[in-house]
Amino acid sequence: MTIPMPRQLRVFDHAEDQYRVWALVRYAKPTIPHDRKPGLFEVGVAFIGKRPPASYETEPWRRYDIATTSFQSMASTEEIRPIPTSDQRIHTRHNIPVDMQVEVIDEKGTVGQTEQTVTENISRRGATLFTTLQIPIGRFIQLTSGQYGMTVFAAVRARSTGADGIARIHVEFIDKEWPL
Repeated sequence: MTIPMPRQLRVFDHAEDQYRVWALVRYAKPTIPHDRKPGLFEVGVAFIGKRPPASYETEPWRRYDIATTSFQSMASTEEIRPIPTSDQRIHTRHNIPVDMQVEVIDEKGTVGQTEQTVTENISRRGATLFTTLQIPIGRFIQLTSGQYGMTVFAAVRARSTGADGIARIHVEFIDKEWPL
Protein backbone atom coordinates (compact mmCIF):
# COMPACT_ATOMS: atom_id res chain seq x y z
CA MET A 1 0.00 0.00 0.00
CA THR A 2 1.07 3.57 -0.59
CA ILE A 3 -0.78 6.03 1.63
CA PRO A 4 -0.27 9.52 3.08
CA MET A 5 -0.02 8.26 6.67
CA PRO A 6 0.74 10.82 9.40
CA ARG A 7 4.44 10.63 10.30
CA GLN A 8 3.76 10.06 14.02
CA LEU A 9 1.98 6.78 13.16
CA ARG A 10 4.80 5.43 10.99
CA VAL A 11 7.34 2.82 11.98
CA PHE A 12 9.80 3.68 9.17
CA ASP A 13 10.25 6.17 6.28
CA HIS A 14 9.37 9.16 8.46
CA ALA A 15 10.76 11.68 5.95
CA GLU A 16 8.93 10.34 2.86
CA ASP A 17 5.81 12.06 1.53
CA GLN A 18 4.03 8.74 0.98
CA TYR A 19 4.22 5.70 3.28
CA ARG A 20 4.85 2.47 1.39
CA VAL A 21 3.97 -0.50 3.58
CA TRP A 22 3.07 -4.15 2.99
CA ALA A 23 -0.23 -5.25 4.49
CA LEU A 24 -2.39 -8.36 4.84
CA VAL A 25 -6.08 -8.09 4.04
CA ARG A 26 -8.00 -9.13 7.15
CA TYR A 27 -11.54 -8.65 5.80
CA ALA A 28 -13.34 -7.41 2.71
CA LYS A 29 -16.91 -6.17 2.60
CA PRO A 30 -18.59 -5.06 -0.65
CA THR A 31 -20.21 -1.67 -0.85
CA ILE A 32 -23.38 -1.03 -2.80
CA PRO A 33 -22.47 0.09 -6.35
CA HIS A 34 -24.28 3.12 -7.78
CA ASP A 35 -25.01 4.01 -11.40
CA ARG A 36 -23.76 0.63 -12.71
CA LYS A 37 -20.22 1.50 -11.66
CA PRO A 38 -17.94 -1.36 -10.59
CA GLY A 39 -18.51 -2.56 -7.04
CA LEU A 40 -16.10 -1.35 -4.40
CA PHE A 41 -14.93 -3.04 -1.23
CA GLU A 42 -14.34 -1.77 2.27
CA VAL A 43 -11.09 -3.50 3.24
CA GLY A 44 -9.46 -3.97 6.63
CA VAL A 45 -5.70 -4.52 6.61
CA ALA A 46 -2.89 -5.33 9.02
CA PHE A 47 0.42 -3.59 8.28
CA ILE A 48 3.29 -6.09 8.22
CA GLY A 49 6.33 -4.00 7.37
CA LYS A 50 8.56 -2.41 4.79
CA ARG A 51 9.21 -5.60 2.82
CA PRO A 52 7.07 -8.58 1.79
CA PRO A 53 7.68 -12.05 3.26
CA ALA A 54 10.72 -13.75 1.69
CA SER A 55 8.64 -16.34 -0.18
CA TYR A 56 6.65 -13.60 -1.98
CA GLU A 57 9.31 -13.30 -4.71
CA THR A 58 8.93 -16.95 -5.76
CA GLU A 59 5.26 -17.48 -4.84
CA PRO A 60 3.34 -14.18 -5.13
CA TRP A 61 -0.03 -16.02 -5.04
CA ARG A 62 0.63 -17.50 -1.59
CA ARG A 63 -1.71 -16.46 1.21
CA TYR A 64 -0.36 -15.33 4.57
CA ASP A 65 -1.73 -14.91 8.05
CA ILE A 66 -0.46 -13.35 11.24
CA ALA A 67 0.65 -15.85 13.86
CA THR A 68 0.79 -14.60 17.45
CA THR A 69 2.97 -16.29 20.02
CA SER A 70 2.38 -15.35 23.66
CA PHE A 71 5.05 -15.59 26.30
CA GLN A 72 4.80 -15.87 30.09
CA SER A 73 4.27 -12.14 30.48
CA MET A 74 1.77 -9.93 28.68
CA ALA A 75 4.26 -9.45 25.86
CA SER A 76 3.72 -11.24 22.57
CA THR A 77 5.40 -11.36 19.20
CA GLU A 78 3.79 -11.57 15.81
CA GLU A 79 5.15 -13.14 12.68
CA ILE A 80 3.85 -13.66 9.17
CA ARG A 81 3.30 -17.29 8.29
CA PRO A 82 2.13 -18.82 5.01
CA ILE A 83 -1.28 -20.44 5.12
CA PRO A 84 -0.84 -24.14 4.25
CA THR A 85 -1.98 -25.09 0.77
CA SER A 86 -3.14 -28.51 1.94
CA ASP A 87 -6.85 -29.11 2.35
CA GLN A 88 -7.59 -28.13 5.97
CA ARG A 89 -11.23 -27.11 5.73
CA ILE A 90 -13.10 -26.23 8.89
CA HIS A 91 -16.57 -26.60 7.35
CA THR A 92 -17.86 -29.80 5.75
CA ARG A 93 -18.32 -29.69 1.99
CA HIS A 94 -21.69 -30.99 0.81
CA ASN A 95 -22.13 -32.59 -2.61
CA ILE A 96 -24.93 -30.22 -3.61
CA PRO A 97 -25.15 -28.98 -7.20
CA VAL A 98 -25.99 -25.27 -7.12
CA ASP A 99 -26.45 -23.37 -10.39
CA MET A 100 -24.07 -20.40 -10.42
CA GLN A 101 -23.20 -17.56 -12.70
CA VAL A 102 -19.46 -16.87 -12.43
CA GLU A 103 -18.31 -13.32 -13.18
CA VAL A 104 -14.56 -12.74 -13.25
CA ILE A 105 -13.52 -9.39 -11.77
CA ASP A 106 -10.50 -7.79 -13.41
CA GLU A 107 -7.84 -5.51 -11.92
CA LYS A 108 -10.05 -2.45 -12.49
CA GLY A 109 -12.97 -3.98 -10.60
CA THR A 110 -15.09 -4.56 -13.69
CA VAL A 111 -16.61 -7.84 -14.81
CA GLY A 112 -14.74 -9.51 -17.64
CA GLN A 113 -15.57 -13.11 -18.45
CA THR A 114 -18.80 -14.80 -17.37
CA GLU A 115 -19.95 -18.39 -17.32
CA GLN A 116 -23.02 -20.31 -16.20
CA THR A 117 -21.94 -23.41 -14.27
CA VAL A 118 -22.73 -25.61 -11.28
CA THR A 119 -20.98 -26.47 -8.02
CA GLU A 120 -19.50 -29.89 -7.45
CA ASN A 121 -19.62 -29.28 -3.70
CA ILE A 122 -20.28 -26.38 -1.37
CA SER A 123 -19.83 -25.38 2.29
CA ARG A 124 -20.60 -22.27 4.28
CA ARG A 125 -17.20 -20.74 3.39
CA GLY A 126 -16.35 -22.14 -0.05
CA ALA A 127 -17.13 -24.31 -3.03
CA THR A 128 -15.74 -26.26 -5.95
CA LEU A 129 -17.17 -25.27 -9.33
CA PHE A 130 -16.83 -26.80 -12.77
CA THR A 131 -15.40 -24.28 -15.24
CA THR A 132 -14.20 -23.76 -18.78
CA LEU A 133 -12.63 -20.41 -17.89
CA GLN A 134 -8.91 -19.93 -17.24
CA ILE A 135 -9.25 -18.05 -13.94
CA PRO A 136 -5.89 -17.61 -12.19
CA ILE A 137 -5.37 -18.43 -8.53
CA GLY A 138 -5.93 -15.34 -6.39
CA ARG A 139 -8.45 -13.74 -8.77
CA PHE A 140 -11.70 -12.40 -7.33
CA ILE A 141 -15.01 -13.57 -8.78
CA GLN A 142 -18.65 -12.84 -8.15
CA LEU A 143 -20.99 -15.84 -7.87
CA THR A 144 -24.73 -15.43 -8.31
CA SER A 145 -27.30 -18.13 -7.70
CA GLY A 146 -30.82 -17.51 -8.96
CA GLN A 147 -31.79 -20.73 -7.18
CA TYR A 148 -30.86 -19.20 -3.80
CA GLY A 149 -31.37 -15.54 -4.78
CA MET A 150 -27.89 -14.77 -3.50
CA THR A 151 -24.64 -13.19 -4.67
CA VAL A 152 -21.26 -13.70 -2.98
CA PHE A 153 -17.74 -12.56 -3.72
CA ALA A 154 -15.07 -15.24 -3.71
CA ALA A 155 -11.35 -15.68 -4.26
CA VAL A 156 -9.99 -18.51 -6.38
CA ARG A 157 -7.73 -20.52 -4.08
CA ALA A 158 -6.87 -23.49 -6.33
CA ARG A 159 -7.50 -25.08 -9.73
CA SER A 160 -7.68 -28.77 -10.52
CA THR A 161 -8.78 -31.21 -13.18
CA GLY A 162 -10.88 -34.17 -12.11
CA ALA A 163 -10.53 -37.79 -13.27
CA ASP A 164 -13.33 -36.92 -15.71
CA GLY A 165 -11.02 -34.38 -17.42
CA ILE A 166 -13.21 -31.41 -16.39
CA ALA A 167 -11.48 -28.35 -14.91
CA ARG A 168 -12.56 -27.06 -11.52
CA ILE A 169 -11.90 -23.98 -9.43
CA HIS A 170 -11.85 -24.08 -5.64
CA VAL A 171 -13.08 -20.84 -4.12
CA GLU A 172 -13.33 -19.21 -0.72
CA PHE A 173 -16.29 -16.92 -0.06
CA ILE A 174 -14.90 -13.64 1.23
CA ASP A 175 -17.86 -11.44 2.08
CA LYS A 176 -20.47 -13.77 3.58
CA GLU A 177 -21.27 -17.39 4.35
CA TRP A 178 -23.46 -19.58 2.16
CA PRO A 179 -26.79 -20.45 3.83
CA LEU A 180 -26.73 -24.23 4.19
